Amino acid sequence: MKIRNAKISDVAGIRELVNYYAELDRMLFRSMADIYENLQTFIVADIDEKVVGCCSLEIIWADLAEIKSLAVAQEHQNKSIGKKIVEEAVKKASEIGVLKVFALTLAPNFFLKAGFDIVEKDTLPMKVWSDCARCPKQQNCDEIAVLKSVSRGI
Repeated sequence: MKIRNAKISDVAGIRELVNYYAELDRMLFRSMADIYENLQTFIVADIDEKVVGCCSLEIIWADLAEIKSLAVAQEHQNKSIGKKIVEEAVKKASEIGVLKVFALTLAPNFFLKAGFDIVEKDTLPMKVWSDCARCPKQQNCDEIAVLKSVSRGI
């Protein structure tokens, strides 16, 4: 298995993974156009050139980035793939000088094991909520906010 930056040939696999979980109401859908436009933010796990996991690291502000669209294929669950992808995202954040990484999640225990802390959603800046406008659960959000301080890299 390789953890690496996404490339054009990964777009269909990323979309398939993300939209599988979106169908289950576990994350937001992402169109092909959205994935292409944001491809440089994606990290993937691949086995024999097949995407088996992914996440996006999106910069929100000078000191804050968000992990979005974290997904691991059902048949590859419980193999530390999600953990390795998140570690790579945090490393990438550190390398570019981001001080904090957060996620909005329905699986807070996963993030707690990765060194994140649960925080109140209202402590995050308003810019974080831009995706909420397209979320069908915006009035009854059940996601938990988690945050991790990042040591400065390069």
